[in-house]
Amino acid sequence: MATNNKIDVIIDDDNWAKVAVVSEAKCCAIFDLVRQYLTDNNVATKAGLNNIAKPLHAVLNLSNAEEVQRLNAEFRNMDRPTNVLSFANIDSDDFTEVLRHDKVIELGDIIMAWEVLRDEAMQKAIASENHFIHLLVHGLLHLLGFDHQNDDEAEIMEGVEIGVLKLMNIDNPYEE
Repeated sequence: MATNNKIDVIIDDDNWAKVAVVSEAKCCAIFDLVRQYLTDNNVATKAGLNNIAKPLHAVLNLSNAEEVQRLNAEFRNMDRPTNVLSFANIDSDDFTEVLRHDKVIELGDIIMAWEVLRDEAMQKAIASENHFIHLLVHGLLHLLGFDHQNDDEAEIMEGVEIGVLKLMNIDNPYEE
């Protein structure tokens, strides 16, 4: 299993310094853990990415509610901020060609809103770092082709999230 997956972290809001796990090294380790979990548990990803030995690459933009709201309105027709958005390259028409020819698979971009993460963590009485990790795992799974548009998809995606978080001793975020 390749462990050279890469996440470039772009910090556009200084408030993210309050979350200790935002370093590229820690984000890459989380990325590796997600990929390893999918492989170990034989969970299929879109295009079978868990069976591809090539490294995967993503970009994580740590921003604010205003920017996330702008993107949410533009791309999802929802004029409100949200905690995390993912913009996957995996649906592109030439993705099969990319899999064959590129040395690194460019999965896409994840963007998070600081204020939304902070407020949700406070409301749920959980550590900001744990909520950040959950949202990063969630965003990565979207880039890998997972979704939660219906109950079956949501059950699979949430099951993977719960499993990965458990490996990091983080409680199930879906339990009340």
